[in-house]
Amino acid sequence: MSSDNQAGSSTEEGALAGLKVLDLSRVLAGPWCGQLLGDLGAEVIKVESPSGGDDTRAWGPPFLEGESAYFLGCNRNKQGVAIDFSSPEGKQLLAKLIPQFDVLIENFKSGTLDKWGFDSEWFDKHAPTLVRCSITGYGSAGAQSGLPGYDFILQAESGLMSIAGATDGDPTKYGVAIVDLATGMMAANAIQAALLARYRTGKGQAVEVSLFDTSIALLANVGNSHLATGKDSGRYGNGHPTIAPYTTYRCRDGMVALAVGNDKQFAKLSQLLGHEEWIDNERLKTNSARVQNRELIDGLLTEILKNYLSVELIDLCRANGIPIGRVNTVKQALALEQTAAKEMVLEIAHTKLGKFKSLASPLKMHGTVNTKNNAPPMLGEHTDAVLQKYLGLSDGDLSDLKNKKVIH
Repeated sequence: MSSDNQAGSSTEEGALAGLKVLDLSRVLAGPWCGQLLGDLGAEVIKVESPSGGDDTRAWGPPFLEGESAYFLGCNRNKQGVAIDFSSPEGKQLLAKLIPQFDVLIENFKSGTLDKWGFDSEWFDKHAPTLVRCSITGYGSAGAQSGLPGYDFILQAESGLMSIAGATDGDPTKYGVAIVDLATGMMAANAIQAALLARYRTGKGQAVEVSLFDTSIALLANVGNSHLATGKDSGRYGNGHPTIAPYTTYRCRDGMVALAVGNDKQFAKLSQLLGHEEWIDNERLKTNSARVQNRELIDGLLTEILKNYLSVELIDLCRANGIPIGRVNTVKQALALEQTAAKEMVLEIAHTKLGKFKSLASPLKMHGTVNTKNNAPPMLGEHTDAVLQKYLGLSDGDLSDLKNKKVIH
């Protein structure tokens, strides 16, 4: 990021305006990281293989006129370049591109860049101010460091799957690739920290983020409970390991999620439901007691709440400060008035599709703009423009590289 860009920034630009990001990653964790940076105003150049591009371009159905909904959901606000890095000419282009950028994101297997000649010494010599973020499955240490990373496998290995699902059922994965998504968020956070460090030191650095480390970190309070007690954790269905009542219940017309976070809320709920005797019941009066007797309180509430309409119960609880919400389908959630009020569904103009709907960034800035919503690129859509801008290639140079199938 140049000093000119810093001095010239304004509220008409994104928070990361002037930041140049070279995104060599594919699938989800890396592209999600790049998308987050792009949402905040960075110029993100996504580089793919000319032979098919990012794997997620083929992940479907659903497709919109041949374009994968999956790919469209994690690659907005990027320009698309297609370069064959397996060729000597492709590696030469990469070597010339890298020094032009502030950030490099890649999620190749550990050691891939080194094999191509881009080791630490190369970066120190040719791109000393670059922040280079490596996203891998297992990191650079340990017996599994060379293995590829897959969200589903990491949910299993980390123990996350063991704490999800019905109490008497099998371990269950999360409904989206939560490890990939969280790793992408961690990477974006670490990159921005490294950029702040660069302001102080004038030097870039290597940033390492792995799916394994993230999945272990996501154990959060459950993992820390094991470290504190030595006891393994089990599954609580939709319940909470250390709070009760804190789960889902069926009403006459659907399910609600009820989250009673403290004893004051429980006392109020007891009054609202006409069971003030619960307040002084030794098995129910404190959260610790309710956790130890969760089957009792869950059974009592199940019998009572099944007689309520969900909207009736939600209005009653919310009016009295008790957290509650309807268990919605994805379709219902995206149709909520709150979703519209927060502008969480975008309509984006696309080169091929005309317009399509997509989820929006949850990052809402109140000093810089949030309106950069460029469509995910077609494969190689901006190859010519980017290589002309950053490397000064002529039309003849580009034509020659295309004939050799180095670029697309």
